[in-house]
Amino acid sequence: MSADRSTRATGVLPLAPSGLVLSPFRALRFDSAIAGPLAELTSPPYDVLDVDDVVALEKANNHNVVRLILPRQGPDGQDRYRHAADILSAWRAAGVLKTDPAAALYVYEQSDPALGQAQRGLLGALELTPAQDGIVLPHENTMAGPVADRLALYTAVEADLEPIFLVYDGGGAASRAVSGVDDSAPVVDALLPDGLRHRLWALTDPHLLAEIAEDLHPRMAVIADGHHRYATYLQRQADHRALNAGRGPWDFGLTFLVDAHAFGPQVHPIHRVIPGIEPHELVNRSGGGIRVHDLDGNDLDSALEALAQAGVGGPAFLLVSGDGGTIRLLESPAPSRLAAAMPAGHSLAWQALDVVVLHHYLVTE
Repeated sequence: MSADRSTRATGVLPLAPSGLVLSPFRALRFDSAIAGPLAELTSPPYDVLDVDDVVALEKANNHNVVRLILPRQGPDGQDRYRHAADILSAWRAAGVLKTDPAAALYVYEQSDPALGQAQRGLLGALELTPAQDGIVLPHENTMAGPVADRLALYTAVEADLEPIFLVYDGGGAASRAVSGVDDSAPVVDALLPDGLRHRLWALTDPHLLAEIAEDLHPRMAVIADGHHRYATYLQRQADHRALNAGRGPWDFGLTFLVDAHAFGPQVHPIHRVIPGIEPHELVNRSGGGIRVHDLDGNDLDSALEALAQAGVGGPAFLLVSGDGGTIRLLESPAPSRLAAAMPAGHSLAWQALDVVVLHHYLVTE
């Protein structure tokens, strides 16, 4: 599902939002009767696909969305972003993609029936706000290359093709609305080859939408995934503001918002491969400012159990060399040295994240 930037319900609003605003929009969705089974049309996020993945998805169906999110060069050397715009235009003209008749907030659920796990939240048009406003908070830095790539694509197609993923501390009317859709029929219900089930409901009742808006406004959210896409949204907005364009669809970005307590994501350890650096060198970079335990390299299960226990009290890591051998458990970094390694201008919550500690205390020289 994508957001057609020409069909968002924007209204007349001030230049900067005073809170968390997730607006209804008219989604552009596949018509399976024309496009084919939804299982053949979907794709993982653009930034986890390699060339073989893209080829396989293209072969699955001529209308697979990968042709939009990772377009190839067009005929006669046509720019690949322009080619994506032409594809999108052709699919709309042929009815492959159709715009929903009414603006809605959408409840989207991704579940694993085998494990009994579900992640569910609201899809909508997020009113953009920079990090310094304290409404939408990042936890990663971004690189210029991916932002330039997504900006060129979204500008060419004039649509948001992929949502960012936000989590927030819920428990109000928005969470109740998300939980309360089970008694209604979804507009999409598809089981994909990977075993995951995807369902989508449309919320259009004005009173319900007003309750959700009132509930969300005083809250703040954290970007769980999509930092480069959010940076793209902000850059697109800045480009239009520089042209004195005023208010418009560039003030919004397609967003998936999840109550972290009710339907939050499953968070697993974050793995990093660091070529050319042996584990003992990373240990040395701490300058003796972290507790180190040598574990049996042949007993990974016990090492993972030890990591889970150590992680309860703060940042903890397992270091494993590429050729096996000893596994090192690192825990309890020295507070003073850790504080000195952190870059300025970030919150204490950001500085306490495991991935931040790993990069700035151990990986970065």
